[in-house]
Amino acid sequence: MARTGQTETHQHDTARTERLRQAMQHLENGGFAQARAIVEPLCDDRRADIILAHALAGCGRSARAARMLCRLAQDNPTARHPAQDMMTLLLRHSRLEEIETTLHATLRQTPNDIRLYDQLGEFLLLHARTEEAIEVLVEGCRRHPSALRTGNLLAVTQNETGEAHKAQALLRHLLTYHPQSAMTHANLAHILTIDNKVDEALHHHAQALALRPDDPHIHLNHAMTLLKAGRHADGWPEYEWRLRIPGRLKYPPERLLPTLNQDGKLTGQRILILSEAGLGDMLMYLRFVPALIRRGARVTLQVPREILPLAARIYGVERVIDPLRPVPAHDWHCPFGSLPRVLAQTSDIIGAPVPYLQADPHKVLAWADYMPPRPGLRVGLVWGGASRPGVAQAQAIDRKRSMNLVQLACLSTIPGLYLVNLQRGQHARQMTDIPDGMQLYDPMDDVHDMDDTAAIIMNLDIVVSVDTSIVHLAGALGRPVIMMDRYDNCWRWQSGQEDSQWYPHLRIVRQSRPGAWDGVVARVHDLLQAATIRHTAPMH
Repeated sequence: MARTGQTETHQHDTARTERLRQAMQHLENGGFAQARAIVEPLCDDRRADIILAHALAGCGRSARAARMLCRLAQDNPTARHPAQDMMTLLLRHSRLEEIETTLHATLRQTPNDIRLYDQLGEFLLLHARTEEAIEVLVEGCRRHPSALRTGNLLAVTQNETGEAHKAQALLRHLLTYHPQSAMTHANLAHILTIDNKVDEALHHHAQALALRPDDPHIHLNHAMTLLKAGRHADGWPEYEWRLRIPGRLKYPPERLLPTLNQDGKLTGQRILILSEAGLGDMLMYLRFVPALIRRGARVTLQVPREILPLAARIYGVERVIDPLRPVPAHDWHCPFGSLPRVLAQTSDIIGAPVPYLQADPHKVLAWADYMPPRPGLRVGLVWGGASRPGVAQAQAIDRKRSMNLVQLACLSTIPGLYLVNLQRGQHARQMTDIPDGMQLYDPMDDVHDMDDTAAIIMNLDIVVSVDTSIVHLAGALGRPVIMMDRYDNCWRWQSGQEDSQWYPHLRIVRQSRPGAWDGVVARVHDLLQAATIRHTAPMH
């Protein structure tokens, strides 16, 4: 009889496990009602309850789902809240309303559970509801002043909305409770760098690295601070830590091109330079390619099609391929961003002098017919960056570096000046509602790639742009550029200066405080007005 009972128990357990597996499969496929129907009759245990809570949330039964999630959370008060897995699951099926309703219901039932403030705040931030997220996180910090994760999330959010001083104060407050928090030191260092407080930032980077010496993300932010401070000899080797982030280094590390000394030769060595980062970064790093060729390297460049013709025109390059093509046999590989490290101990630490890129002379002549008449000053204009959908950090930067076309309307009032559109992408749509009285020549419908844009730039007198790849393109071509820069500028433009070691014909006009474009535009107006007077003055 005992053996029969054991067999029946085993069969019951096997059947139960199979039903739970089926219910879980339905959840993964978005079949919330089917999962609920399978799991609801089963006796209570943690696994069944988790599946049922997720199914109820997906079916819109938020109150009951919240009760179950709260009960499950109470069993493990220091673990991740089960509502986190619910949110992750429902996000995959775009059940946004169900997620938000369930999170609010769960928070109402356990208003002192700090984990829920984090989750609701993250959900709201994910969907660009920043002000609501800040309200939720502020309430969480009010209830739990020492909450580490909540405070860091709030500080990072405050910084993104231009409240850097609040963010710094909050992180310093958290360090009084958690002086050994590497995350808090690292976030404070990052925000101080953005606010151009480089020395203090380096101090907190050192604290974070002492606590987590093998964290590649902390090393990467440390590198950005060093480079912004102009400490290239320290910054470029530190920047190599980005390649330790999972998925960043796609080829064998033992074949990564080593650092060269001044007399280092690469005679006959096949070097594959790998596409990396954005177009602007690659246009800037192309300046280092001639130094490899002078050392005897046989260079293959892997670049996006957008800049392929420009890269192919660099003297001595053996082959140029786009990232979709198979890579050729090679002796060494090197991502674009590692080129400065390779040459950091040589006289080529800044790379080739400008111009190191050349426009197609035939295209330059062809595009001349599209230009405004002489003797007016021809000014190319870019007011927005290229945001990358789905990349939250890139979108946040794009919001800060871009402006609206209407903010530049005063430039069209300068006598003898002609504005030429160089803007592409989503920001170009603003031309459908161009400011009254503003005239903007627009050749971009016939532009296919940056080779066309380069030819247009060679027909211009000045390029005026926010911090985009066009700044690098015009700078690499040796053309005059006025860059309208955000307050929390990119490392390569350093701080407290109007010129650049990378592009000698670049003039930087930077915001005096986050988001303040009026002063920038007024200064650009004055610079262009003076340039127009010089350009159109009669010869004596």
